Amino acid sequence: MTLLDGKKTSEAIQSEIAAEVTEIKAKGGKAPHLAAILVGKDGGSMTYVNNKVLACERVGFASTLLHYGDDITEEALLTKIKEINENPDIDGLIVQLPLPKHISSDKVLEVMDYKKDVDGFHPVNVGRMVAGLPAYLPATPYGIMQLLERYNIDTKGKHCVVVGRSNIVGTPISILMSKCTLPGEATVTICHRNTVDLASHTRQADILIVAVGKPGLITADMVKEGAVVIDVGTTRVTDATRERGWRLRGDVDFENVAPKCSYITPVPGGVGPLTISMLLKNTLRAAKKEVYS
Repeated sequence: MTLLDGKKTSEAIQSEIAAEVTEIKAKGGKAPHLAAILVGKDGGSMTYVNNKVLACERVGFASTLLHYGDDITEEALLTKIKEINENPDIDGLIVQLPLPKHISSDKVLEVMDYKKDVDGFHPVNVGRMVAGLPAYLPATPYGIMQLLERYNIDTKGKHCVVVGRSNIVGTPISILMSKCTLPGEATVTICHRNTVDLASHTRQADILIVAVGKPGLITADMVKEGAVVIDVGTTRVTDATRERGWRLRGDVDFENVAPKCSYITPVPGGVGPLTISMLLKNTLRAAKKEVYS
């Protein structure tokens, strides 16, 4: 069994990005600039956005953090997004989700300039991904593809089972894994809350990708010998042995499933660290006009 080390892979990707930014600056070019909008005071969102800002500093990006109270109106937020759309100095924009209930995330995404949508959630980017055209890929699926590629995991002709159909992870990774590129070229099954006899599907998987947020959902009897298991789940569970009183647990019962696997991601330290790195990668691509001129 080999651990898919997302932390190590993430560090390698960020080092590559930093080297490229250094070269761009040495040639008189502009550092990529990422803007992030945060609404409200959700602790998890604040930590995540702050980590993105710190990552920008590590690779030499410029960054702008715009933090608004949860009483900002939808109209005011949309106006601010339009201003960023028109700012030629800003290459990429992310709006941290979830948003307060009075603000439509769909409206926010649709107002955003798809050429600056480095989260890859805008309908134009989603459509181009489905069509196999150049696009900004959602960060977590993009990170999964990087893990598979950098560990030289064979996906061609394999049966990939995806548990979860969210627009952020499940649906896009199922599309990417079925595309005629490598990694990809897999036969893909998507399972969800209404799937009958989930285990009968997961046991067929050469590559099992799980992203539902249900700790320990996938048990050893649900995984076949030699499978590649990608666990995207990260849920806080009570742990009295930890000073903070909790720990992160994935959707896979790691201790019992790992011995059966050829490769498996740990939680934490698997897919999670790659999400920010792939966001930086998209921002670099935006600054270089690789996807949209």
